[in-house]
Amino acid sequence: MPLQQLVEYFNDRLEQEHNSGFRPFILRDGGVHALFGPICIGSTLKPIRETLRSAHLVGHAAHLSVAPHTAQPLQNQELENLLALPPEQNTQPESIINFDRLSRAVHMLNYLPQAHLDEVLFLEVDPRHILGVKEDHGAYFEEVIVKCGLQTRNVAITMTVNRIYARYYQTLLKGLQNYQRRGYRLALKFDYHTLEKPAIELIARAAPDFVGLSTQHLERIRDNKLPEKLQQLNSLVDSVAGRSIMLDIEDRRSAALARQTGFDLVEGAYFEQPLLAAADHTQNTRPSREAHYRH
Repeated sequence: MPLQQLVEYFNDRLEQEHNSGFRPFILRDGGVHALFGPICIGSTLKPIRETLRSAHLVGHAAHLSVAPHTAQPLQNQELENLLALPPEQNTQPESIINFDRLSRAVHMLNYLPQAHLDEVLFLEVDPRHILGVKEDHGAYFEEVIVKCGLQTRNVAITMTVNRIYARYYQTLLKGLQNYQRRGYRLALKFDYHTLEKPAIELIARAAPDFVGLSTQHLERIRDNKLPEKLQQLNSLVDSVAGRSIMLDIEDRRSAALARQTGFDLVEGAYFEQPLLAAADHTQNTRPSREAHYRH
C-alpha cells in the first residue's frame, strides 16, 4: 500500500478513536511526520551492522527528530520539557501513551520504503508507557505493524534501562514479557554506569534478543577492568541467546573496542563515513521495496 494511503488510513483511524478532527500524520518531502501539540515529530533511522561484516545490516534503530510547529518558535528547553516529563509525574499517563504510540507509528511508516523481511526495526518505548498500559502490551501496535505488511518479529521493542526505574523493574519485566508473547523482539539499552546488579538481573530474567551499550562518555571512565567487564557483559548476553550491540560509535578506537570485547553488532557515525558506506553499497545488493512505496 502506498505511503499516502497508509497516512490517510491512520489519520482516519485516530480521528474515529478520538471522536474529533485529530489527523496528526502528514507526508512531506518523502517522509512521514506527525503533529503533537506545538511540535512536529519525524524519524532518523540508524543502521545496525554486523561487527565483523559491517556491510551486512541486521536492521535500523529509529530515533525521534523534533521541530517546533507553532507560529512562535519553541526554545530548546521548552521542547525538552514537552518530551521529558519527570519520571514520578503520573498525572497524564494517557498523553505519554498517545505520544509513544504516535512516535512508533511515524517510525514504522518511515521505515517501510527500505524494509527487508529479514531485518529488524528497533523502536524505543518509554518505560512510562509500559507502566501505564496495564495489560496486552503491544496489541494496539500489532495492528499497525500488520497493516504495514510486516510482522511483530520484524520489530524490537527497545527500552533504555535507567536507575530511576529500578524499583519498577518487576512491573517493567511483566510488560516486556507481554511484548515477547506477541512475537516482538526485545532490546534493552544501557550506559556503562547502569550496569549494576539489578540491571544484570533484569538481563538474565528478561532474556532479551538484543542488549545495547552506549559508548557515550565511555572514554571518561578510568577503569582498568573496562575490557574485562565488557567481555563479561557479552558472555551474559550470549548465555541468554541474545546479541550484543555497541552503540554510538564515532571513532576507530571505539570500533576496535567493540571487536576486541566481543560485541556482535555495532551502530554509529563511524560506520557511515563515505568510504565505509561505499563499501557497504558495493557488497549489499538486496532488492528494496522503496519503489513500491513511492507510487
